[in-house]
Amino acid sequence: MSVLPSGSKVLQPTENDIQKMLACKVQQGTKNLTAAMERYVSARRKDGIHVINLHMTWEKLMLAARIIATIENPADVVVISARPFGQRAVLKYAKYTEATSMAGRFCPGSFTNQKQEKFSQPRLIIVTDPRTDHQAIRESAYVNIPIIALCDTDSPLTHVDVAIPCNNRGTNAISMMYWLLAREVLRLRGKIVRSVEWEEKVDLFFYRDPDEVLKREAEEKDQANEAAVATNVEGDAGEVTNWGDDDEGGWS
Repeated sequence: MSVLPSGSKVLQPTENDIQKMLACKVQQGTKNLTAAMERYVSARRKDGIHVINLHMTWEKLMLAARIIATIENPADVVVISARPFGQRAVLKYAKYTEATSMAGRFCPGSFTNQKQEKFSQPRLIIVTDPRTDHQAIRESAYVNIPIIALCDTDSPLTHVDVAIPCNNRGTNAISMMYWLLAREVLRLRGKIVRSVEWEEKVDLFFYRDPDEVLKREAEEKDQANEAAVATNVEGDAGEVTNWGDDDEGGWS
């Protein structure tokens, strides 16, 4: 009995790709499991967390990238994320692939109400979570728009055409999936060479807490002020020493 190849060797993941996915906990699911997502689960840990099969995650990721690459106008692909953890990743993905991003609350009627200012007719949409982005999925189903979704073990697959099984709750996992998807789309379009590592780092896709950013900027500002004050004090001390030396020389 002959064994059929699972796909082209070019599309196979490298060891570095698997290590990145494991480091970002892409394979970590939830304690709940829907019947539709059962096929993508390979094991269950002692604490009840289901483990997603990364081989199937990679295959679905490659399938989604090949579908996206067939869209002639990149702007006809709309990437949606109502969850705050995925908004930065969505914006970065749209920037590098020239897609259209909808980060934040989805305005009802964006795909069905032609009187709205934000009305659009995309050829494909990508959602971060089928639960939080249910409004966009429902409207896309009304107008027959294909849907690609990042799905966790408890995600509903209603109206979803391509489900990419992964952890869609972790900030690093979401960012890693969008980074891998953007890199593969650019490779298929011929924008970057497959044999060369993509110069854009996945760190740019990571979610950043605004409070932590402001706190870090304030700390850096305080450190800069302390350094400036210390420099001024050293300069003043040097001037005083020189002034004393001049006086001693004059008195002598």
